Amino acid sequence: MWEVSNATDGGLGAVAWRTRESVKSRWSRWPIAANGVGGAPIAVPPTTPKNALPKSLEFASLDATHLSNPHLELAMKFLWGIQALAAVLPTSLAQGTLLAELDYGSFSGAYSADYNISYWQRIPFAAPPLGENRFRAPQPPVPLTNGTYNSTQPYDFCTQRTTNGTEDCLYLGLYGRPWTKGQPLKPVVVVYHGGAFIQGGGSFTIPPSAYPILNVSAENDFVVVYTNYRLNAFGFLPGKEVAEDPHSDFNVGLLDQQFALHWVQKHICHFGGDPANVTIWGQSAGAGSVVAQTIANGGETEPKLFSKALASSPFWPKTYWYDAPEAQSVYDTFASQAGCFGPDSLHCLKHTDLQTLREAALYVSGSHTYNLSSYTWAPVIDGDFLREPLSQATKEGKVNQDDGFGMYNLHEGENFIPPGLDRSSDYAVEGSPAYNSSMASFEDWLHGYLPFMSARNLKQVRRLYPSAGSAEELPVYNSTYVRAGLIYRDTVLACPALWMAEASRKHAYLGEYTIDPATHGADTYWWNRVNAVQQTPGLDHVIYEGYAGAFASFFQTGDPNANKATNASVPGVPELCETHEQFVIEESGFDNVGISQLEKRCAFWRSVAQEVPF
Repeated sequence: MWEVSNATDGGLGAVAWRTRESVKSRWSRWPIAANGVGGAPIAVPPTTPKNALPKSLEFASLDATHLSNPHLELAMKFLWGIQALAAVLPTSLAQGTLLAELDYGSFSGAYSADYNISYWQRIPFAAPPLGENRFRAPQPPVPLTNGTYNSTQPYDFCTQRTTNGTEDCLYLGLYGRPWTKGQPLKPVVVVYHGGAFIQGGGSFTIPPSAYPILNVSAENDFVVVYTNYRLNAFGFLPGKEVAEDPHSDFNVGLLDQQFALHWVQKHICHFGGDPANVTIWGQSAGAGSVVAQTIANGGETEPKLFSKALASSPFWPKTYWYDAPEAQSVYDTFASQAGCFGPDSLHCLKHTDLQTLREAALYVSGSHTYNLSSYTWAPVIDGDFLREPLSQATKEGKVNQDDGFGMYNLHEGENFIPPGLDRSSDYAVEGSPAYNSSMASFEDWLHGYLPFMSARNLKQVRRLYPSAGSAEELPVYNSTYVRAGLIYRDTVLACPALWMAEASRKHAYLGEYTIDPATHGADTYWWNRVNAVQQTPGLDHVIYEGYAGAFASFFQTGDPNANKATNASVPGVPELCETHEQFVIEESGFDNVGISQLEKRCAFWRSVAQEVPF
């Protein structure tokens, strides 16, 4: 049972109760009690359609002043007597205004009747990373001293591009089905946003991101947490200067993510979440963040912060040691663009105005070219948080997750390669070299993408990805563009998904999304935002239930088949290490397909990882 927002309508007073309701059926499952004119108790039968309820009943609330209201007590006793519900109603009723009392402040949330969720959109989980805390690991949140913090407002992005975001950005938000203290705690899903480690944000509106997964089946009920983390230069500044400063750290964007997980361990129980049942999830760079957390601290993160990891298209670009020439060049270019030189350059960067740093970071981001097909702001190997490359850590089983689920899309590598490779005549994106679909142009791209690879190993790349070939769900291709896209997809997205999943301590799952166009991000249509496909019967609805349902079941139990939302005739998700098969989402539904071809290619990439590097 949950108290919801205050309202009045006609002569009805603003005191009402209801328990869990069915969003799908739009019926109130349990009786509602209210004070009518003069304080008389009113009972609404449980079969009353929601649209027939007075507003005061549907959206009414209980605050602390009503706890001793004799009319409320009479109404509740009346209902309990005629419905015999005393055994199922919770004994703790003091939930009221959705107030969370944490050890550093009080945070007020809200309830959405339309989506039957309680939510807190903005909670600071760390101190603002300003001044000396710029480029530093996150610090504990500042205690609140001025009453209750309004958590019913979105938070801003972390600093990005030329005008967006703010440095004071270490906030998280969360939502879930209504919960009352004393009820069982629920699984928790911590979500990291994407954006190439350069841009993006975790703030949500109503209906929130990923709501279709929570809503796919009544079998699943979990708390969803979205968190910000620092980006571009503010979150991923490399260089020896950082190593030499005792008040600066590498990979602070990843440390922000881990700090949010520590916050979850300490505080999520106040919101109905179970700190012992946490999944981390993300898409693109958010999934790359998941991968980073799985190999963090050599797979020995203490205390244990999560048990399950789902990586949807994990963006894992080339990773260098923090002081490698490629990484040091990023620092040097950024510092010089910001006007900071010499041995005190980092001190200068910590005290330079925000706008100057924005523009310098964007300049460095712009140095990315399709020739290199890489990104300048990304995680680095630092010897502490990231102790070794992904290819090595996963091979040695140095991971933190018990259960892992990796996903990738058939054509998503094509989002990151030069579009000219798909054209008969030269075509160039501004600031990048021109390419076309010729073999010579492909070779130019290949040497630019893999500049450290030996001639012998490049020859093997050409054999594994011939000019006319195939892939798992691609029977045949003869396109330079598709060929290059598959190389990029496997090195940056598919192999990281496979490696993370198969390294898991207990159970591993892998999936491939193939519905046209199957490019990067195309899969989010089915589970990230509320849309018509979730409500319209037919094949698309079956795909929604099978796809989003597998995610929901994994979040709930660690097994994507445990709470299967489709019938028994629809293929589920095979156990990767037992079957060497993956879960395929296709136009006609689902299938289980062997991955021997992908395993062979990823084994090659792992064998030459130092020449990529990753």
